[in-house]
Amino acid sequence: MSTIKEVSEETGITAYTLRYYEREGILPGVKRDESGNRFYDEESMEWLNFILALRSTGMPLSEIKQYVDLYREGESSLAARKQMMLDHKAKVEEDLRQTYKYLEQINYKLALYDMQEKGLMKMLP
Repeated sequence: MSTIKEVSEETGITAYTLRYYEREGILPGVKRDESGNRFYDEESMEWLNFILALRSTGMPLSEIKQYVDLYREGESSLAARKQMMLDHKAKVEEDLRQTYKYLEQINYKLALYDMQEKGLMKMLP
């Protein structure tokens, strides 16, 4: 179990953002001790890591909230949650294809610079 300060230090997410995620229903399962202090157990850390993965791959908070709401509905929402993940996966895969395309362009330019440095071709922009 971790405190909000420990989780913030571990993840780089501010305590304010963690509290916001909880307050807005984006981060379920955060428990409190007898003094009312938040603590993060294995389940809440799994949720947080999942949320971070979705955010890092471009899913808006509103869609994450929609996913969490569906999760709270239980098994009846399994198909809808799966479809959300399939849709997001397709978007992430397209983003990766584009990123790889741009990386190829950068590598091509670096190869041209290597050739220039070796005197094998004239200066390029």
